[in-house]
Amino acid sequence: MTSPGSTEESESLRLARPFLGRSVDLIIDRPYGSRHPTCGFPYLANYGYVPGTRAPDGEELDAYYLGSSEPMTSAHGICIAIIHRLHDDDDKLVVVPDPATTLDDAAIAAAVEFQETAGHYTVIRH
Repeated sequence: MTSPGSTEESESLRLARPFLGRSVDLIIDRPYGSRHPTCGFPYLANYGYVPGTRAPDGEELDAYYLGSSEPMTSAHGICIAIIHRLHDDDDKLVVVPDPATTLDDAAIAAAVEFQETAGHYTVIRH
């Protein structure tokens, strides 16, 4: 795990970084409007993972798919950013359907605030 302010990259950030700017296929296992299986909060974005990857938590690398409020089971898009969590080694890709989509950090923060706590992550781009 990386401490805030550390220059050493976490394992999940090293895994996520090569996806920046690239086309990504996702499996959406928590579609828009579904509820978290243990915490119960609603997913206000499609949330899934990159099949065939292995993150430090033993599961696949997670991703937010922003740009569609329709529940989905799979998605394809471009990774525009990484949600780099400061207090655990479980970073998330931010994927959008159209490469022309531009979301600033504030828009990304607003889209993921249902699950991410402000001040507990940074948004990493190219």
